[in-house]
Amino acid sequence: MPELPEVETTRRGLQPLIMSRIIHRVDIHQSQLRWPIPDNIHDIENQSVTDIKRRGKYLIIGLSNQQHLLVHLGMSGSLSVLKQTETLKKHDHFVACLDNNTALRYHDPRRFGCILLTSDPPEHHPLLASLGPEPLTAEFNGQWLKQQAKKRTLAVKNFIMNAAVVVGVGNIYASEALFNAAIHPGRSASRISLQRYVQLADTIKSVLTDAIHAGGTTLQDFSHSDGKPGYFRQQLKVYGRDGQPCFVCQKPLKKILIGNRSSYYCPRCQH
Repeated sequence: MPELPEVETTRRGLQPLIMSRIIHRVDIHQSQLRWPIPDNIHDIENQSVTDIKRRGKYLIIGLSNQQHLLVHLGMSGSLSVLKQTETLKKHDHFVACLDNNTALRYHDPRRFGCILLTSDPPEHHPLLASLGPEPLTAEFNGQWLKQQAKKRTLAVKNFIMNAAVVVGVGNIYASEALFNAAIHPGRSASRISLQRYVQLADTIKSVLTDAIHAGGTTLQDFSHSDGKPGYFRQQLKVYGRDGQPCFVCQKPLKKILIGNRSSYYCPRCQH
C-alpha cells in the first residue's frame, strides 16, 4: 500500500506537471472505486489546477472554481501524467485530459482508492476532519503521543498507525520507526514512558523524511508519477526481513501478527 512517503513523492512529481494546466475533458472508465466517482466530476472540466497538497495519505488538488479533488491511492493505486496518445491500460479508471496534450491518469487494479469532489474547504470533509497531526510538523511530538496513549492498552504499533493519533504512519514505517526507537511493536501504548515517546516521535520523523528523500518504498504496484520506482526499500532495517540477521545485534529478526498485520522486530534490541 502506498504510504505517506509514496503519496508525498507522488505529489512532488505531479506538481510541475499539472500546476496551472487546464482540464479539458474527464473520461471515466470505471466509476466503482472504494466510493463511486461522483456524477458531478465533470464540473472540473475547463478548470485549471491551482495547487496540489497532501493531508495524510490523501492528495488534494485545488481547482480554479474553488472545488477540490480528493484522491486516495488505496492499496494499489497510482497517478501518472502521460501523453494523451499513450495506450490506455486495463486498470486506468480515471483520465483528466490537460491542455498540453498530456493526461492525468488514475490506475488502480484493486479499486480500493477513491476520487471525490468537494466544494467545501477540504479540511472540513468527513474523511479529513478527524485526522491527527502531520508527523513532520512541530505539532507532532513525544508529549502528544504520551498524552494520546493514556489508558490505551492496544499495541503501540497499532497506536501509531491510528490516523486520529498521527496521519500517514503505515505498516512499513511503523515497523522501521519502532526498531529505531528500540520499542517492541506489541508493547502496550500506555506503558511507554515520555522519554521513549520523545525518541519514537523523532524516529518517525526521520524514517519518513529519509523515505521521502529516497523516493518512497518500492513494494508491489507503487511507482512514481513518471513511472520510476522508489528506492527506499533497500534501506529497510526490519520490514520483510524476518529470519535475517539484525543489523545491530545479528540475532534473527522475527515476524508476528499484530492487528492482523505482519510486524517485524528484533527480539533482542526491541523491548
